[in-house]
Amino acid sequence: MKEMDREAVATAVQRVAGMLQRPDQLEKVEQYRRREARKKASVEARLKAAIQSQLDGVRTGLSQLHTALSDVQDIQRSLADVSKDWRRSINTIESLRDVKDAVVRHSQLAAAVENLKNIFSVPEIVRETQDLIEQGALLQAHRKLMDLECSRDGLMYEQYRTDSGNARDMTLIHSCFGSTQGLSDELAKQLWVVLQRSLVTVRRDPTLLVSVVRIIEREEKIDRRILDRKKQTGFIPPGRPKNWKEKMFAILERTVTTRIEGTQADTRESDRMWLVRHLEIIRKCVLDDLIVARNLMVQCFPPRYQIFRSLLSVYHQALSARMQELASEDLDANEIVSLLTWVLNTYTSAEMMGNAELAPEVDVGVLEPLLSPNVVSELLDTYMSTLTSNIIAWLRKALETDKKDWVRETEPEADQDGYYQTTLPAIVFQMFEQNLQVAAQISEDLKTKVLVLCLQQMNSFLSRYKEEVQLYREEHLRKRQHPHCYVQYMIALINNCQTLKESIVSLKRKYLQHDTEEGVSLSQPSMDGLLDAIAEEGCSSLLEEVFLDLEQHLSELMTKKWLLGSNAVDIICVTVEDYFNDFAKIKKPYRKGFGEEMDGHCDTIVAVAEVIKLTDPSLLYLEISTLVSKYPDIRDDHIGALLAVRGDASRDMKQTIIETLEQGQAQARPDYVPIFRGIAVPSLNVAKLLK
Repeated sequence: MKEMDREAVATAVQRVAGMLQRPDQLEKVEQYRRREARKKASVEARLKAAIQSQLDGVRTGLSQLHTALSDVQDIQRSLADVSKDWRRSINTIESLRDVKDAVVRHSQLAAAVENLKNIFSVPEIVRETQDLIEQGALLQAHRKLMDLECSRDGLMYEQYRTDSGNARDMTLIHSCFGSTQGLSDELAKQLWVVLQRSLVTVRRDPTLLVSVVRIIEREEKIDRRILDRKKQTGFIPPGRPKNWKEKMFAILERTVTTRIEGTQADTRESDRMWLVRHLEIIRKCVLDDLIVARNLMVQCFPPRYQIFRSLLSVYHQALSARMQELASEDLDANEIVSLLTWVLNTYTSAEMMGNAELAPEVDVGVLEPLLSPNVVSELLDTYMSTLTSNIIAWLRKALETDKKDWVRETEPEADQDGYYQTTLPAIVFQMFEQNLQVAAQISEDLKTKVLVLCLQQMNSFLSRYKEEVQLYREEHLRKRQHPHCYVQYMIALINNCQTLKESIVSLKRKYLQHDTEEGVSLSQPSMDGLLDAIAEEGCSSLLEEVFLDLEQHLSELMTKKWLLGSNAVDIICVTVEDYFNDFAKIKKPYRKGFGEEMDGHCDTIVAVAEVIKLTDPSLLYLEISTLVSKYPDIRDDHIGALLAVRGDASRDMKQTIIETLEQGQAQARPDYVPIFRGIAVPSLNVAKLLK
């Protein structure tokens, strides 16, 4: 208490010191004193009020405690009196057991009397219910069935409640209503028949389907009520719960599965297009069924059933199972393509699940795949393996067919520009196009794989093609009269090389998204090299053919026969002209040496002719100098041969011209293409001219 007084004094001193810090504040001391006095009075009043309130509360609490104590004492006395009365009444309760048994018997008799009418009318109700079921009046039949079951279940419950151990009475009740379960089963069969034909029924007689749904709804309510009572009493009637709603969905699922499986009208043995037909029938049936379900069936079922979503799931699962079955069969390449195209593309397209009449309930973006990725991968591997074998066989057959044309007695066909060709390039790339178009329907990845496969097999095929062209040439050399149109068909084979190159480029441009895609662009140089090699060998064989035909006539030149008069030159000219008319049908760039690119060579011939026909020998050195400057690769033996052909140049003149030209050797231009380098000079002497 003293400590509190000291704290109060210290606080007061501090407050006074704070108020009297300046001399002019001394004049307000009286004002400060009155203000503090008012505050003190106010605080004392609030303190007195709080203390008084606490005292009143304590007084009230004490009063209530006294009252509660009195009540507890009264209760203790009452409980003691009840305990005494209960002990005295035990004997009395035992003496009333007979009364209790009488009450139970009375209750049973009352229930029996109440249901006696129903018990006697059971056979009649059973007959009426059976007739209604046969007539298709399912709602009325179910109402009578419910009455029978209600009577049976009520009697059984009373028996169970009053004497659950009496099996004899329970069996007696069950026998009285024995036909009830049979009626229930018969009615259920009729319901399942309607549900199995629900997609037809909903269009012809939707009220019948509505009746079936109402009956199932009634049974569901009864099941729930009985299960709730079982939790309280432990009693459940026979045949419950019926679970007809679950059975309804099971029936719908089996119906859908059977419907999908039943769409296979043909087998592989009876129709090669069996799978295509089967899948198309499935597509039409499923689409029609789902449209009917969305537009009509949803009106016959309660919204909480979500019947369309349930049917969509059932159809999807059934389709997935059917696709798995088909995938497990021994399918050929075309059947694999048909299956994968349908599964990966058709199923989610506007022709089926993406149809506008199913939107927005069906979202193809959330549908699970019909086939697992592993199954799809296995099918693709099988397809690629089969396709590889097929392409090899097709290419071999195409080459064999083309080889038969090479020995025909008629000229090959020409394209719109007049170039000879065979059907091989068109057949090969038509086959490639067909397979690529099919692969593109499945996926971009498969399309690329097929393109790589085609190019790889084309590369291998070109090696065989080259070998066959070489054999064709060798066979002809052994017997030059056969085949009759060898030159024309060799030209066609050369043109085929250019056509194949262009077709490869076109194929890659059409089906390859990126030119740098791995494994595809790398194969082009190899094939180009093979095709160029085939074409060059073909061109060489054609030139060889020309010289073989001219060999006899060329050998007559510079002979006595030629000097005395010979038509060898005329024959050579006609023969060359005839060949070059054929060579004009060779495509660029393989026409070098044959077409307009021969103009430079013709200029060379003119320049050589100027040397030969020169009449003034004094100008011979000048003319040869001009020739050498224009063609730096001309050799000494070439000049000697020219002078020998003229026949008017002495040995000294020849030596002088050659030595002078060697001293002033001309340098070739950077763009100069050698001409004389590959020309061999035959031995030419006077003896030949004397023959």
